[in-house]
Amino acid sequence: MKRKNVVLAILLMNLFIAFLGIGLVIPVLPTIMNELEINGSVVGYMVAAFAVTQLIFSPLAGRWVDKYGRKIMIVVGLFIFGFSEFLFGIGKTVEVLFVSRMLGGVSAAFIMPAVTAFIADITTASSRSKALGYMSAAISTGFIIGPGFGGFLAEIGTRVPFYSAGVLGALAAVLSIILLKEPDRAAEEAPDADQKTGLRRIFIPMYFIAFILIFVMSFGLAAFESLFSLFVDHKFSFTPKDIAIVITGSALVGAIAQVALFDRLTRLMGEINVIRWSLVVSTILVVLMTVVSSYFSILLTTFVLFVGFDLMRPAITSYLSKIAGNEQGFVGGMNSTFTSIGTIFGPIIGGELFDIDLNYPYYFAAIALLLGTVLALFWKKPKHVAL
Repeated sequence: MKRKNVVLAILLMNLFIAFLGIGLVIPVLPTIMNELEINGSVVGYMVAAFAVTQLIFSPLAGRWVDKYGRKIMIVVGLFIFGFSEFLFGIGKTVEVLFVSRMLGGVSAAFIMPAVTAFIADITTASSRSKALGYMSAAISTGFIIGPGFGGFLAEIGTRVPFYSAGVLGALAAVLSIILLKEPDRAAEEAPDADQKTGLRRIFIPMYFIAFILIFVMSFGLAAFESLFSLFVDHKFSFTPKDIAIVITGSALVGAIAQVALFDRLTRLMGEINVIRWSLVVSTILVVLMTVVSSYFSILLTTFVLFVGFDLMRPAITSYLSKIAGNEQGFVGGMNSTFTSIGTIFGPIIGGELFDIDLNYPYYFAAIALLLGTVLALFWKKPKHVAL
């Protein structure tokens, strides 16, 4: 048990570092926009470039995780991540920054399904929800503390946060080589002979709605997060430090909610009901974000909004892990794929709408979340799975 706890801690550290690097770019976006004279649309495409390569490589990575092993995919992904952060640090043109973000997408495609499958291998069905809650807390904390970390380091130099993330990524890769051991995979029942194969498995009813909701959640979160710094910079004249404080606080509140509440809520309500209520709360608060005006109200709205998103993510991951059987790599890859699709279109559409009106991206995100809420109301758990 102690060995498994150490392994879990290493996996969570890897995820935290990877998503820390992803979030680093947020508080320095206004500065980079001014340096390179680019608009909101270009920023949206830059954020989406990360998701495009994640989308392309996620299905392949899901299969490779099952074929070649969990550890090798994590290590390679971390090295690619470290290189992409160094590249962003030295990049002085839009083209180089785009290449950096694309390599970051490749690293996320490698790391996410490998870690998800690794955790499924070292946990039991009864302990998996709690472990996946910790996993989601590590992701959310890294992704949202990233802007905080970046905002404070940007006081030293705009590119310093990226050099720091590159060093952390390389160190995490080395530690993973030394400390991680490929897990034993539990014997699973072979898939039925008539089971759909290849990408057709996406449309199996027990998977399909979950994948669509992953897209909806990622779309709404990406549209909100990718333009948050620009929104508060243009509307309220927030500094990078102000942005860092708001987002870092949101990360801490979200992480505490995941660790303290997620396991209890899923035992009480089940994953599907947690997802439904999280969608309802998130939809309301995204709209509310367009009408609040004081610093405290922005802080409070953002804090609670991230709690909704941060409970939804592990609930969907936990549901998929419980129904996946011997397809942990497949569902991990598809989870990453649909996350990527949402993360592609959220920033692109949000960036275009931002150039028309500051509030339009949030209205559009709210509509997407509302449609997801309606879809979730018709979601029924598989009869053969205890949720």
